[in-house]
Amino acid sequence: MELVIVKMKVPEGCNIILGQSHFIKTVEDVYEALAGSAPGIRFGLAFCESSGECLVRVDGNDEALKKAAAENALALGCGHSFNVLLRDAYPINVLAHLKAVPEVCHIVAATANPLEVIVAETEQGRGIMGVVDGQRPKGVEDERGVKWRKDFLRKIGYKT
Repeated sequence: MELVIVKMKVPEGCNIILGQSHFIKTVEDVYEALAGSAPGIRFGLAFCESSGECLVRVDGNDEALKKAAAENALALGCGHSFNVLLRDAYPINVLAHLKAVPEVCHIVAATANPLEVIVAETEQGRGIMGVVDGQRPKGVEDERGVKWRKDFLRKIGYKT
């Protein structure tokens, strides 16, 4: 077994969601879940088929994001994995919808941070071992940090 690190490409102003699922129907069901989750959402999704033709299956409503998601999927190369690139919406707007898709086994990451995926490669194929999402903490928040966090969440409408 060999461990490799795959850097996912996240276009400026986008978020990425990385997950695993179990069936080719994932592409259509994830599309429907995303399209119905937030008004104005733009997205591209790509799914790595792990049997049959073993193709990257792609869909979405934004051509540039579809292309970028397909490139991420090819670089990752892990069977039954999928990645979604979001614009004009955030993971918090869509995660409950994605988790309700019957084919989705779990979500590995949802972030706008730089994302590295730790991949194990064997004779059979590749699998996701984990992720590195963003950077290490630089300390613990103080009262000023708590105030900033609470004010920020209210400013963007996620808390009242």
